Amino acid sequence: MSKLSYTKAMNRALVDELAADPDVCVIGEDVGAGLAGPTLGLVERFGADRVVDVPLSEQAFTSLALGAALRGMRPVLEFQIPSLLFLVFEQIVDQAHKISLMTGGQAHAPITYVVPGSGSREGWAGQHSDHPYSLFAHVGIKTVVPATPSDAYGLLRSAIRDDDPTVVFAPAAAMGIREDVTWQLAPIPLGRARIHREGGDVTVVAVGHLVHDALAVADEVAAQDGIEIEVLDPRTLYPFDHAALESSLAKTGRLVVIDDSNRSCGFGAEILALAAETGLLRAAPRRVSRPDGAVLPFAIELDRALQPSRDRLRQAVRNVTA
Repeated sequence: MSKLSYTKAMNRALVDELAADPDVCVIGEDVGAGLAGPTLGLVERFGADRVVDVPLSEQAFTSLALGAALRGMRPVLEFQIPSLLFLVFEQIVDQAHKISLMTGGQAHAPITYVVPGSGSREGWAGQHSDHPYSLFAHVGIKTVVPATPSDAYGLLRSAIRDDDPTVVFAPAAAMGIREDVTWQLAPIPLGRARIHREGGDVTVVAVGHLVHDALAVADEVAAQDGIEIEVLDPRTLYPFDHAALESSLAKTGRLVVIDDSNRSCGFGAEILALAAETGLLRAAPRRVSRPDGAVLPFAIELDRALQPSRDRLRQAVRNVTA
């Protein structure tokens, strides 16, 4: 048995894919030094031709990766903060994402965009604390938010092997998580949810690091209120595992979503809409998210006040089961 950290799991996934496929390369700022964690030691093992440090120009190296992909490479791009994705939205959404359709399937862009440390880093303020996974899921780009080290390993490997662009959000709040690993790590198919805890009273759909808050709350309310929560982790937001949600709602008939994005047009709203369409809900669903239009402030207390919390989740669960 070994103790695997989230960051080490991402590093191991990159090592395994670089070793398995000579077309895989890593591009980003300070990836040679491994400052963000997942690329630590890669340049010493695979060389500067495959682990490429680039100047501070996200638009330039994102376009470079698209060109490399069209020449047959499988680039992995690392962005040090999530807000940098806004700078390259056009290259990802309008170019890489649409290239296979615009060429009638003659070209593909197998690029993986990795954000190690998305969401709040407490005290890093508005320009470093976004969690924009809803934007990418909305436009139809494969979007992954792993919650555990083994899922981070398996989903990152599948993202790199996929022929379409994929964005992998590694929440800052999950990067310190460790997991006992007693099994052989393997790629995990995109688009399949995971049930972390079974229960028959209410389904809690939790995204990313919030899975661990949902599991803690589930233990509390089971002990205090006798409410059995089923914790469903979508893992891949697009494509979303509709069958897993429907199967869980068929058991519980009640739903709470906890999602670290803004409330209006956020991912939580989409899950509530999907659940309503199933006709399986027996009570009004709830969502726990950031407020409408939230920009996380510098003050740590205010930062925490705007994020989804265990207190709000606990209250939402009690409301839907009252």
